[in-house]
Amino acid sequence: MSSYLEIPVIIPSYEPDEKLITLLCALQTAGICHVVVVDDGSGEAYASFFERAAAMENCTVLYHAVNLGKGRALKTAFNYCLREFGEAPGCVTADSDGQHTPKDVMACMEALWEHPKSLILGCRDFDGPGVPGRSSFGNKCTRQVFRYLLGLSVSDTQTGLRAIPAFFMEKLMQVRGERFEYETNMLIETKDLHIPIMEVPVETVYIEENRTSHFNPVRDSLRIYLVFGKFLFSSLSSSVLDLLLFQMFCAMFRQTAESLMGIPYIVAATVGARVVSAVYNFMINYRVVFKSKAGVAAAIGKYSLLAVCQMACSAFLVNLLYGLIGGTEVVVKMPVDILLFFISFAIQREFVYRSKD
Repeated sequence: MSSYLEIPVIIPSYEPDEKLITLLCALQTAGICHVVVVDDGSGEAYASFFERAAAMENCTVLYHAVNLGKGRALKTAFNYCLREFGEAPGCVTADSDGQHTPKDVMACMEALWEHPKSLILGCRDFDGPGVPGRSSFGNKCTRQVFRYLLGLSVSDTQTGLRAIPAFFMEKLMQVRGERFEYETNMLIETKDLHIPIMEVPVETVYIEENRTSHFNPVRDSLRIYLVFGKFLFSSLSSSVLDLLLFQMFCAMFRQTAESLMGIPYIVAATVGARVVSAVYNFMINYRVVFKSKAGVAAAIGKYSLLAVCQMACSAFLVNLLYGLIGGTEVVVKMPVDILLFFISFAIQREFVYRSKD
């Protein structure tokens, strides 16, 4: 390819309106050479829009018989582009609802041309005027979740304007997700594959407060956040196991304090519970959550050091607070361990399971 304008632009579309045709005409006027539209099972009522699109020069329309979701539409288009545009450095995806201007699409195309190994995100400013409250709130919440759970700092996690390298497109063909959660999985994959992310500031456009969007704030937000289920399962199950064992050991050791060689029974219970729960937590995090490529021996050594420090802090603080305020040992332990968990998770993410590469 001799120009970034030859990079294919993918537009998944479901039940479009005139804004799709307006966008296609603007892209054509801007000199963009290849546009791939995916009719995601919109039905006969919307057939005229796709017939008009197919009649345009340099525009190809792919069809789903039924609505399969944005994720599946993107995979369909990726497959087509990888076969038909083998020399392209990748593709650019855009939405059909008028949110993305030709200028911004071209800015992402140019960025991919210059950085063919990076995922390019066209990022909006959610603090500006005219941004619907649901969009601003949803993006800011997801942004914080990404920063904490993945260590990824992305200012617009839900942008549909993305420039995707060809080698990454091949990987994404196998990534789970058929609907809006697919774009979240795409960002998670960049962490696992060590793919750099570049952000291109773009215009924030919301026509009619984005009423024509098919994003359901409840249903689709739930799908997106379920992507993080493995993180939540690891933390919650480890915490529940630790608390149950702690309560059990407290009941056992409280009556035999004299046989503990002067060690407070809360400390002994904390140590016993944490040893078991730490082994469980390590196995889950190493294999499932972080999919670590670090050596097992090195990871065990670093995790053991962290677990001992966390256990010592928990035992000291719980024993101290229980002596000061009394009550029930488990009730005192819960807020202490919640705080320590947040600290521990961040350390595991950045230190324990990260490989030298």
